[in-house]
Amino acid sequence: MITLSVVVPVRDVEPYIADALTSLVRNARADFEFIVVDDGSADETPEVVEDFRGELPGLTVLRNTVAAGLADARNLGLSLASGRYVTFLDGDDWVAPGYLSKLVEAIDGLGCDFVRVDHVQVEGRKRTLNRAPEHRRGVVLPPRDGILPLNTKTMVDYPYAWAGIYRRSLGDLLTFPGHLHTAEDRPWIWRLHREARSFAAVSLAGVFYRRLVPNSLTQIGDARQLHFFDAFELVFAQVRDEDDLMPKAVRSFCALLAHHLELSDRYSPELLRRFTARASEVLASLPPALVAGSGLEQERAELLRPLLPHDAYAEVRLP
Repeated sequence: MITLSVVVPVRDVEPYIADALTSLVRNARADFEFIVVDDGSADETPEVVEDFRGELPGLTVLRNTVAAGLADARNLGLSLASGRYVTFLDGDDWVAPGYLSKLVEAIDGLGCDFVRVDHVQVEGRKRTLNRAPEHRRGVVLPPRDGILPLNTKTMVDYPYAWAGIYRRSLGDLLTFPGHLHTAEDRPWIWRLHREARSFAAVSLAGVFYRRLVPNSLTQIGDARQLHFFDAFELVFAQVRDEDDLMPKAVRSFCALLAHHLELSDRYSPELLRRFTARASEVLASLPPALVAGSGLEQERAELLRPLLPHDAYAEVRLP
């Protein structure tokens, strides 16, 4: 019987994938399986993965000839997973020796639906510990407790799928919106915290997350960035009738929109035009009082102001 399935979506990560797979070799157990989904790589990533077939027991490799996107690649891996638990690893990251066994020990000991963990952010030689926002550690909690309060970073603002372990019996709650090419983890984490029965956070930091990777979507300003709006429209659809949760969703959207606008120099003029037009459209669909009450700092609020529908905001102003 397989205890843990590790789903590893990869695309054009030739400089990094050997580190990721070597770290999995150092975590391998007879009851672990590793499912690598190559999502249409155009570099030597497939060849490097093939080199590990004799080194990494339990390795299965799938290949999309045409890139489908991170969400669909993860979903394909999930469809083949047979473990009692599932976790994820991106192809440009790595895990510490023994980390996966500690993940299993944590969820076995707590008996909850999913467990979230801390991670180490890597920028060149710099290492920074990033803690999951939940301060109550090693205690089983209702997942909805991880959504609020409004003006504080909470577990839905920490959407990294690879920073945790999940019971495969959660079924469809683990699948990602397949049509999204970015921000797919936002509606995913909201649905998980709204609909699962129990979760916990533990003080375990064994995932090393590379930032500023050149071909990462966080660094590329192409049309896929527009899927940010599709992702949050899915979040709004989940919580639109929940008066306690909708303000949090609006605030998260506004904060991330401001962040995108701060990085708008990566967009071409045409893409920036499309991005701001879509931003205005989504903002106009939201309750003005919630946008005005989103609690953004003055500088970020000013970035949003030109995108607001002026007639709707005649009486309600941002700071």
